[in-house]
Parts: sequence; C-alpha cells; structure tokens
Amino acid sequence: MHVAGRIEDYALIGDMQTAALIGRDGSVDWHCLPRFDSHAVFASLLGTEEHGFWRVGPQVNGDEPPKAARRRYRGDSLILESEWDTPRGTVRVIDFMPPREQHAPQLVRIVEGVSGRVPMRSALRMRFSYGWVVPWVQQIEGRTVAVAGPDSVWLDTEADTYGKDLTTYSDFTIAPGERVAFTISWQASHKSPPAEPDSESALEATENFWREWVDHCTYHGPYREAVVRSLITLKALTYAPTGGIVAAPTTSLPECIGGMRNWDYRFTWLRDAAITLSSLLRTGYHQEALAWREWLLRAVAGDPENLQIMYGIAGERELSEAELNWLPGYENSVPVRIGNGAAGQLQLDVYGEVTEALHLAHMTGLSRNDYASLLQLKLIGYLEDHWDEPDEGIWEVRGPRRHFVHSKVMAWVAVDRTVKLIESGDVDGPLERWRDLRDEIHRDVCEKGYDKERNTFTQSYGSRELDASLLLIPQMGFLPPDDKRVIGTVEAIQRELSTEDGFVLRYPTSQLDGDNVDGLQGEEGAFLACSFWLADDLAMIGRVEEARKLFEKLLSLRNDLGLLAEEWDSKLQRQVGNFPQAFSHVPLIDTALRLTASGAYGG
Repeated sequence: MHVAGRIEDYALIGDMQTAALIGRDGSVDWHCLPRFDSHAVFASLLGTEEHGFWRVGPQVNGDEPPKAARRRYRGDSLILESEWDTPRGTVRVIDFMPPREQHAPQLVRIVEGVSGRVPMRSALRMRFSYGWVVPWVQQIEGRTVAVAGPDSVWLDTEADTYGKDLTTYSDFTIAPGERVAFTISWQASHKSPPAEPDSESALEATENFWREWVDHCTYHGPYREAVVRSLITLKALTYAPTGGIVAAPTTSLPECIGGMRNWDYRFTWLRDAAITLSSLLRTGYHQEALAWREWLLRAVAGDPENLQIMYGIAGERELSEAELNWLPGYENSVPVRIGNGAAGQLQLDVYGEVTEALHLAHMTGLSRNDYASLLQLKLIGYLEDHWDEPDEGIWEVRGPRRHFVHSKVMAWVAVDRTVKLIESGDVDGPLERWRDLRDEIHRDVCEKGYDKERNTFTQSYGSRELDASLLLIPQMGFLPPDDKRVIGTVEAIQRELSTEDGFVLRYPTSQLDGDNVDGLQGEEGAFLACSFWLADDLAMIGRVEEARKLFEKLLSLRNDLGLLAEEWDSKLQRQVGNFPQAFSHVPLIDTALRLTASGAYGG
C-alpha cells in the first residue's frame, strides 16, 4: 500500500501551465489538469491511493513499493531521472512534461533499462475532481481513455495494459538499452482525441528548452547551482499563457503536521510575484518580468481602489474557499481547502510591493508602459486616504485588523517610489504633497511602532510582540542598516523569534497579551523566507560571516533536488507547508546575490 512521503521526498516537474509531484517510489501523487488551479487527477498526496496516483517502478512482492536509490534532474532542466537498484538489475525512469505550445498537456514517463532484466509495473489510477469522481475507462483504437464530465485523459504506451480494481496496469521486463514510454495527455472530453505523442522527440525538445532558458542567467557567483535551481523552479511556477506566477503548485500541505493551517497556494499573490519580478530582473530574465507586469496591469484593470492581494493565474478575482471533506488530508491534516478566502482581505503592504516592482522595472530599463505609471499614481491616490487604517497584514491573519508596522512601512515605500518617479520627470503628480505624506507616514511608524525600552520595532502599534517582516525595514530603505533601531530590531528578532537551530518564526502564534493575532489554533514551522531575510540583514549590518553561515545552513534544508517548501519544522526536522514554495526560492536568490555582491566569497 502506498502512502504519501515526506513533503521533501517529492520532485517537481511541469510545463509552465501545470505541475506534478513525484515521490521517491516513482508515484505521481499530485497532478492538476489542465492548469495549476484545475481539479487534481491524482490527489493521493492529500489522501490515499483511492484518490488517484500513477506509480512506475520495479515490481515487488510486498506491499511497500521500493524507493529510488538515486534521483537527479538532468543538468539544469526539469527532467527527472530516478534509478532503482534491484536484485535483478538497475532501471531508470525519466519523467518530464514538455513545455506546451499547441499540443495537449502531457506527462511522459520513459522506463530505461540500465543493467540486468528488471520486472516493472505501471499502476495508473485516475480519479477526477480531487479523488471524488471515478472516470469511465475504455479502449479506443489501442489507446486507453478515462472520461468524466468535461475532462478526458488519454494513456499511450507500446506496453500491454489491463484493468483490475479500477486501475490500469502494465507489467513488463526491461533489459539494458531498452526504453518503454508511457504518456498521459489531457483533452476536453467533447473534443477530438489528442495527437499520439512522440516521447523521444518530446524529451529532446524539453531538454533543449531548459538548456536555452538557463543560458540567459546572468548570475555566475559561488551559489550558482542553488540560484539556477531556484530560477528553474520559479519558471516552472509561471503560467506561460498569462505570465502569472503561482505561490506553489499545491494546496493544503500543512504548516504544522496534523494541524489546520492548510491553505490553497495555486494562485498569484501580488506580493510574491512582485518580489519574484525583482529576482528575475536581477538575473537576466527581462522577458518573464515583462510578462508579469502585463499580467498585473490586466488583473488590476481600471480598478486599483479594489486591489486584491491575490488573483487567479489568468487574473480571476473570485477565489471562493471551500473544504473537500472526502479527503483525509496530508498525514491527517484537515481541513483540505481549495480557493482562498484571504483574497478579500485588506493588506495595505501590497500597494508597496506592487509599486516597488513597477519602480524596479522602470529603473532597470523594462520597456515603458504609460498605464504602469498611471497605475502607480492611482495606487498612491488610494493610499493617501487609507494608509492609516488597520488591516490584516502580510501574514493574512484571520483575527481582528491591526495597525501592522510592516503595512505602514510598505505604504511609505509606495509613496517614496512614486515621489522618485515624479522627480525623474517621467510623470506629473502632486510632488510636495506626497513628499509631506511620505514624511508623515515615516514619523507615524517611528513614534507608534517602535519600543524605545527594548530598542525594537514591534508587530503592530501598541503591541510588544515582534514580527519577522520587520527585517524588511532596512531592505526597503525605510531606515539605513546602521541605524540603532534597525540593529536593535534584528537582534530582538534573533533573540525572541529564532528557533533552537537559528531559523526564524514569522511571529509568536501565542501572544504575550493573550490575544492570538492570527485567529487560528496551533503552531507553525519556521518561515524560510524570514530566515533568508535575517541573513540579508546580518550582511547589511556588517555581520557577513554570520550571514553566510545562516545562508548555507538554509541551503542544507533543501531536498536532494534543491527544492524548498514554505516552512521548516525544527522539532520534526522536516519541511512543512506547500511545496515547492516561490516565497522560499525568491529570497534564496536575493540573499545569494547580496552575499556575492559583498565580495566575501569570490566567484
């Protein structure tokens, strides 16, 4: 019987429109078709085998499928190679998804004999609508097709197949040099069958795509391997038709094993995408940055006053949250959620992140877009009237609104960058009025969000709690790194929010004043992005060697394929949260760039 592996046991493959997670045992346990946010066809990651999986690996007599002895990505690509050593020989499985053009979405699995003669099995159990719907499976002209409602999935292989227990099997023996391919293709059920795939041509095209894409990377520093793998991961999380970037390809992987902090991340957060744009621009990927900016302008449209914190990957605004009560959850972590109710929250910091992204695009020579400048002015027009209101903040708390310090700092960033845009002469605006507004916000934060006794900024006005988002104060230019208040805040966060192994929590889930700020039960792991922010700050305040050690310790948390989830559970020593997480890989890139620029490591 197959059970879901640890979160870090999974590999990612994708085609820039959707993705799949494959375990060490060769099982595809998560795959949504045809888009990232579509219903899952394989959902055993959040349930059991009954909810859909596709395992390809050596045949065994026992219940537990063997795990690959080795696995790797083929060079700088998203082509996964897994190898099993068995008593009868060694076998390799090559998994990939060809980048889509006009063809249907495909997941290709090529079994290749390395040595000996190894008995193999493909076990394919498709379950539509997140494991809820059993499709009608039939044979049509030698092809296996599963149909349910609007969806159909076609299996093509030269191997013989048979059905048993509502599962499609193929048993065969592979010898050295032999290759047997399996491909599933999605097609709307009312359309003609998808073209029969050519797996070898698809493999060659996929390898060429990634080689050419990585060649554009301008970073050649000492952390190139980690940076390139993170860039590939970010590219894989980009929805190519629109340029939208999902936060992660999964939903409801828990922030605490067995807990309820389980959210759907298959959407585009303006915050995540804005910082991603920064990383892409600084590593040579202007085309991706341009596509994201165009996505942003379409999503916001002519209504910046109603700016959402997140949108669907094509710019959809309606992201209603629901619970899938037939799924028992990853390691019994319930509820399993789809959609995200936080889409309707007020998070004032988003205005700052979007403005910072537009400013950076402008400063790095991204082609001019008059609406982008107009949007920036409209965003500040809104903030002028609303910056002093309480909000839900960067962490999307589901408790009462507060005057979060980070939100105010990012409101300052929005005004500051717009003042600079006007000063450059590229747009006209009320320069003196907005300079005064910038000064007013700065004074407000320093007076109401700073604890003089402890020499630290606090999570919100009037609170004594800390928040890791305060680490962004020097990075955003709100105060210089050598300001005593910045240094005091960094040291306070190290002292009060660090775990035993030196990583950083977002904030205390249990408040000193007895009021649980996020309105949720349970704990969570150390937030990896915050730990990278700490490394950045340490470098900025001159503690470069300490920053390097923390950064390399964070790199050691990556799985064997270089992937990171959202958080790290220091007690269980494992990754938690949705996986892989853009908001972990982006700051990895940023910290590598900062440490390289410090000149401490050569390269």
